Amino acid sequence: MSDAHNEHQSLIRTPKQLIAAVAGFFLVIVIGIILLVIFATNDRLTGAGTNSQSPEAVASRVRPVAAEGFTLVDANAPRVLQAGNAVYAAVCAACHDSGAAGAPKLGDNGAWSARLAQGYETLVKHAIGGIRAMPAKGGNPDLDDLEVARAVVYMTNKSGASFKEPAAPAPQPAAPATASDAAPAAPAASAASGAQPPAAAPAPVATAQAGGAEAGKTLYNSACVACHGAGIAGAPKFGDKAAWSARLAQGNAVLYEHAIKGFQGKNGVMPPKGGSTAPDAEVKAAVDFMVAAAK
Repeated sequence: MSDAHNEHQSLIRTPKQLIAAVAGFFLVIVIGIILLVIFATNDRLTGAGTNSQSPEAVASRVRPVAAEGFTLVDANAPRVLQAGNAVYAAVCAACHDSGAAGAPKLGDNGAWSARLAQGYETLVKHAIGGIRAMPAKGGNPDLDDLEVARAVVYMTNKSGASFKEPAAPAPQPAAPATASDAAPAAPAASAASGAQPPAAAPAPVATAQAGGAEAGKTLYNSACVACHGAGIAGAPKFGDKAAWSARLAQGNAVLYEHAIKGFQGKNGVMPPKGGSTAPDAEVKAAVDFMVAAAK
């Protein structure tokens, strides 16, 4: 009986043992807190497999937007015409690299032979004005005729021709000053006399919605119509509700992404921005224009 009673007795039998146990308990807690603080303040914690806190990643996030992908250009400076390979990479490659819409592929001498037989002048004329599924200036109306001609020479010479690249036009001499150049001094004289010049009439301001719709229609007519006008390369024809129904079900966000970044499916290929260099906002407006016609 006494042995069973001793087994259930507490290990703490005196007041001194109780004080020592309590002090030890608090000491363990304090040491644990100190170690936790040291661990949290000395070690930088990041998720497994990430380098988001590395100096390179931080520098990339705080880098100014203008440091990458943007170049400041003086609008009043003389225009520098692009070389043929640069125009090809930016505009022509969308179709001529893949052969989309029946375009002869770069370097395919057999596909180019019949076209080369038409001569340099005819090829340049078709490239500038457009022909069949080939949009005018490859869908970029901002290109200079000389830039288009250089791109034609670049493509054809890579495909069996030996055309000479057209020379840049000679710079025009500055026009001599005339008496009419002094006309702007008149407002200064009237200001000195205290007379107020007549206020200029405010220019009409179009709504953003109307401007966006017009921009979409313009881009469609210059670039998208090359494929969507005739249903070339698997493109759904403009206004064909049956052909557009499955695409409309994907939602505008998906349509925007495919139009801007390009899309290649089993039934056809969509070059980025339809082969143009239009801003993303205009590409979205062109998508809206086509979607509205298919609803």
